[in-house]
Amino acid sequence: MQIHDVTARGNNHDKRKRVGRGVGSGKGKTAGKGHNGQRSRSGDLPRIGFEGGQMPLFRRMPKRGFTNARFKKHYTLINIESLEAFDAGEVVDLTAVLEKGLARKTGDMLKVLGQGDLSKELTIKAHKFSKSAQSKIESAGGTVEVID
Repeated sequence: MQIHDVTARGNNHDKRKRVGRGVGSGKGKTAGKGHNGQRSRSGDLPRIGFEGGQMPLFRRMPKRGFTNARFKKHYTLINIESLEAFDAGEVVDLTAVLEKGLARKTGDMLKVLGQGDLSKELTIKAHKFSKSAQSKIESAGGTVEVID
């Protein structure tokens, strides 16, 4: 930035360069796109990974091994310190957690983790519990129900 770029209003938005508005504008005729070729056309961007007809890198690389990504289980995670938002004796499951806004839905299954402490008796229905979470819930007088 130079001293002549600073304005009294502190405007940090440069004026949009209007292209194709005559030779005298400095961006006339070809509008800064050069002569002919794919990049001079409208809608010029090819798909991601396109290399002008050359075999793309991701197709040249060898594919080996096994991936289980399609079958990975996605859990919505919550710590037991967040469960303090519920009243004593309540039943806590994935829908109850989402309704309270305690977690974002990142999967169709609920996993309870053991960070923090729990002081209320709660019945918690989840697909998985960490060992520390299960022991803290039971020591607070609550019950743990594992959903299949």
